Amino acid sequence: MQVHHLRPEERATSPTVELCRPCHDQVHALFTNEELRESFDTAGALRGADRLTDYLEWIRGTDKLRVETRTSNRVRERR
Repeated sequence: MQVHHLRPEERATSPTVELCRPCHDQVHALFTNEELRESFDTAGALRGADRLTDYLEWIRGTDKLRVETRTSNRVRERR
């Protein structure tokens, strides 16, 4: 498990949630820090994010411990 800061770049005051490593990597691969801060700063908002729906359905049904994650082009271009 890893600690995910719900408001990246505001670590001193950010609430946190625990995510498994693959989910934490996937969140940062799909969302910019700005998007996370502005629109996905609660566990409920992350769970309800359209971009994560298929991934969450898949990860809940797998027993894989290592998952390869790639940053989306959309996120890469906005960084």
